[in-house]
Amino acid sequence: MKVEKNHIWQLESTYQSLPERFYTKANPAIFPAPELVIFNEELAKELGLEKLMAELTPAEKAQLFSGMVFPEGSEPISQAYGGHQFGYFNILGDGRAILLGERLAANGQRYDIQLKGSGRTAYSRNGDGKAVIGPMLREYLISEAMYALKIPTSRSLAVSLTGEKIYRHDFLPGAVLTRVAASHLRVGTFQFAYMGGKEEIQALADYAIDRHYPQLNDFPISGIDNRYQKLLAAVIENQAELIAKWQLIGFVHGVMNTDNMTISGETIDYGPCAFLDEYNPAAVFSSIDSGGRYRYENQPPMGQWNLSRLADAMLPLIDGDEDTAVALATGELLNYAACFHDFWRNGMKEKLGISGENKADEAIIGDLLRFMEIHRADYTNTFVRLTLESGGHDGRYLQGTGELFADDKFIKWKELWKKRQQLSESRQDNIYQQMKAANPFVIPRNFRVEDALADFAKGNITTFLELLQALMHPYDYNSWHQKYQELSPKPMTGYRTFCGT
Repeated sequence: MKVEKNHIWQLESTYQSLPERFYTKANPAIFPAPELVIFNEELAKELGLEKLMAELTPAEKAQLFSGMVFPEGSEPISQAYGGHQFGYFNILGDGRAILLGERLAANGQRYDIQLKGSGRTAYSRNGDGKAVIGPMLREYLISEAMYALKIPTSRSLAVSLTGEKIYRHDFLPGAVLTRVAASHLRVGTFQFAYMGGKEEIQALADYAIDRHYPQLNDFPISGIDNRYQKLLAAVIENQAELIAKWQLIGFVHGVMNTDNMTISGETIDYGPCAFLDEYNPAAVFSSIDSGGRYRYENQPPMGQWNLSRLADAMLPLIDGDEDTAVALATGELLNYAACFHDFWRNGMKEKLGISGENKADEAIIGDLLRFMEIHRADYTNTFVRLTLESGGHDGRYLQGTGELFADDKFIKWKELWKKRQQLSESRQDNIYQQMKAANPFVIPRNFRVEDALADFAKGNITTFLELLQALMHPYDYNSWHQKYQELSPKPMTGYRTFCGT
């Protein structure tokens, strides 16, 4: 169906220039009573849709963002891809998602607009392709929080109830999330293309370059400046930076399968994700990650593992001689660890208010993390307290830091750290501002997220909206935000998250 009013979204579908095997035409399910729950006005403005949206009533938006009507220009499809899920390869695809089309925003960036939870597709297998409200609101909340934390991420435009009950462990309200992303090209998309032969891999690689790395078109296809080798290198660098940013804020993705790693370098798919409270390198929150494959400390090496699967798929493009292609790809992959460490180390130095190069930096960072682990210190609050102390403020009220900051060995560490700050040749107020910009006062505390979702289930959306408002300003150090950095009043030992549909 099309919208009754002539709302010209100017949607395109460049993805359909790829071979037909990469997608299937799709139609959302018919839902009995769509109802708009939340709409992202700011994101709509960035997409240049604010005037079009202003013409729609909440009921019309609900119809639109549940898939009951399509925006003008939409040619809905579901994408095919593969993926290593916990180390095992499967043929996958959008089992509960439909790509409405692509919107070219005023900034020149092209964005996918996708419905998630909109019903069965050709790739649903035995699933119903639908979603329930809790996980959709969770993705909305976390993805917008990640955006505010300056982490590359897909974003959420809207969540709508569908008016039906979906059975999971119980009958729960059905819902659809409207997701916006730079694209939904994944490492798993390249793995899928590899199965179709070199022509399909090349078509996908050329599309990825045109869409995300157009500067690589200045290089020839083969020779010393092989643009496909440079594509691999660019994705490696972007992912190294992304995962470093995850580590720096204590984010645990929970399901780093190759179908959840984007070519654009954005975070995507917020299923069993969570944030560290106490600093524990071995932290696992995902209920399905029984072996700890994607634990916090393992995210950097798993990133390299996933990128190795991308390299495998791209070998036919990198060089016609397999041995040469392997050698070139391996050389790029070997750069990953150093690239990640550079991003992470520089980020840690920003968090600690130090700049320039000093041989003591690695020890200062390493000793801090070791003390935090020993005392089970709160990850976020430890850095906030160090920030406050750098600005001459009292951070003693911050929960989860008392035992650490009372340790005599840690007090001696602080003396070394402050001396290192002085070597940075920055004024103390500049150091304070640097640290504030790198250390969020507010993160999506796991218990706050759960409380917000539980209150919504009881008919109260206020808790959710207030938390969202705080999360959109994570670097504001103010008293109004103070309750959002408090720890859970109940022990969070054994806290588990779920993929959830």
